[in-house]
Amino acid sequence: MITTYPIYQVDAFTNRLFGGNPAAVCPLESWLPAQTMQQLAFENNLSETAFFVKEGDQYHIRWFTPEFEIDLCGHATLASSYVIFNELQHNSDHIRFTCKSGILDVTRTGDLIELNFPARMPQPATAPDALLQGFNIAPKAVLKSRDYFLVYETEEQVKAIVPNFTLLNQLDVIGIIVTAPGNSVDFVSRFFVPNSVIGEDPVTGSAHSTLIPYWSEQLGKQQLSAWQVSPRGGQLQCSLQGNRVTMAGYGVLYMKGSYFL
Repeated sequence: MITTYPIYQVDAFTNRLFGGNPAAVCPLESWLPAQTMQQLAFENNLSETAFFVKEGDQYHIRWFTPEFEIDLCGHATLASSYVIFNELQHNSDHIRFTCKSGILDVTRTGDLIELNFPARMPQPATAPDALLQGFNIAPKAVLKSRDYFLVYETEEQVKAIVPNFTLLNQLDVIGIIVTAPGNSVDFVSRFFVPNSVIGEDPVTGSAHSTLIPYWSEQLGKQQLSAWQVSPRGGQLQCSLQGNRVTMAGYGVLYMKGSYFL
């Protein structure tokens, strides 16, 4: 027997269609097998597909790239929050998610959706040769949290970076953050994903769990503005709150429909 499930696609961290980072959102009444969710994420062929199940007064959320399940994802959480707030008759401006990384609180102010995530301060790291040779511009510093974290001097350098995935695919890491001070914002970044169909992720909330504490310390301020300078681009309003970070942005609904299993 074929069962019908709802699916949405939302552009996250943007207020314009075709900007930000697109995520698929799949509300469920109960969990599908992990293999099925992985197959759906592969079929969607977006950087992340989010699945969530309502449990009491909160939601349990999971995220899948086309290749594997991931422990934390910002833009797909914002996209899921957009769907809950605007499509599922949620009667509050607050959502609490539980996930592999703990509790994630989301707050809506007008159309702005703010995520509260754990902070991940990067630490100095020894750079493998494949990492240093995998970019056309050498960084001034290399650090690491979950992802490698490469610091550059200027926004122009970050925009001019060209990755060599033949070399980067030798690395055993989820992602590579490249970042620098911004010209009109506090900091800019890009995010590259070795060994993946994604290549470059347009806007990466989980990367800002590392970017925010780093730049807060570097700039001596807790309120920060950020721009991920991918071709689609995305803007984030950020803050450091102890061992937590907040990142806020908008969402735009692109599509809603059904899938059949």
